[in-house]
Amino acid sequence: FKGKKILLVNTASDCGFTGQYDELEHLHKQYGDQLVILGFPANDFKHQEQKDDAAIAEFCKVNYGVTFQLMEKSRVIKGAGQNPVFQWLSDAALNGWCQQAPVWNFCKYVVDERGLLVAFFPQTVSPLSKEVINVLR
Repeated sequence: FKGKKILLVNTASDCGFTGQYDELEHLHKQYGDQLVILGFPANDFKHQEQKDDAAIAEFCKVNYGVTFQLMEKSRVIKGAGQNPVFQWLSDAALNGWCQQAPVWNFCKYVVDERGLLVAFFPQTVSPLSKEVINVLR
């Protein structure tokens, strides 16, 4: 991924924010040559991702046309078994500034072309919002 920005998002299929899959796919198509989008399915919030990896991928493809990369389902919140990527994203001692773990599904983190964490956006911020687009440009 060197030389590209990365948008990392914790996702879930049965969430009020699940429609953001469509917005993420739009970003993937629009900025695909300079942006990598990684979806991290997780069942950390009110059991909103109970499917297995194959069923998640099928759901995303059929309902939202998702072609960006989906990772294996994992734990994104702090605690035992937290995905190592989210350990880094949510520990200021590791990433330099951000202490924010996901508080709900569809939280967004942006890593720049040099591998530095440069932004966090909560689930309420659309992937197509001006704030996100400005960081991705």
